[in-house]
Amino acid sequence: MQNYLLKIEYSGKHYSGWQIQPNVNTVQGELEKVLKIILRSNLNLIGSGRTDAGVHALGQVANFSTEESLELYKFKHSLNSLLPSDISITKISEVPLEFHSRFDAKKRSYLYVFTKDKSPFYNDFSYYYPPIFNFDISILNKISSLLLGEHDFTSFSKKKTDTENMVCNITLAKWRRVKNKIIFRIDGNRFLHGMVRTIVGTTLEIAERNLKCEEIVKIINQKSRESAGRSVVARGLFLLDVKY
Repeated sequence: MQNYLLKIEYSGKHYSGWQIQPNVNTVQGELEKVLKIILRSNLNLIGSGRTDAGVHALGQVANFSTEESLELYKFKHSLNSLLPSDISITKISEVPLEFHSRFDAKKRSYLYVFTKDKSPFYNDFSYYYPPIFNFDISILNKISSLLLGEHDFTSFSKKKTDTENMVCNITLAKWRRVKNKIIFRIDGNRFLHGMVRTIVGTTLEIAERNLKCEEIVKIINQKSRESAGRSVVARGLFLLDVKY
């Protein structure tokens, strides 16, 4: 038995998220369908984590086990030939049998992208939101710096969740302006369902309403979704990378 790691890029526009679900298109579902065609057997594709409907990935990681010994270059080419144009395998490698893409992950990184100018070329991959370009980036960074460390992030998670452990350790939360874009990056050991988009929306609301930066600490401590702000649109969010 061999265990293989896949690194995957995808546009989430036409998918109801990563995780396979009945009667809807998902990224995991498309991958498993193609893997079944090539390997002529059913298998369990394990992802490093879920992404919501409409969310993209530059560095999703998944693994699967098979009894076949694969010629990696040829297998990667075969996968990409059969997969839809909005899903791409960028890397395949053999890993130890005990490797688990979800449970062995040490850090996950996400990007959220805002654009200043309306453009059909950016529309599916960013949030067109001109007001943010009037904000002081240093204030956004001061607010986000208060997220660092280990906290219970219940306030930033969707209400309906089967997750019991709501504690995450955030190691980076940084805003920067790059020409006509503003990019937010956040790194952590794990993220809850809807957490990144709600953090972004809440940070914006604190800045928009000229509240004290420490307002975000109060929201964390309340452990209630009602205390946090809005959730921004999915299309601006990317799973950037997963580290092991």
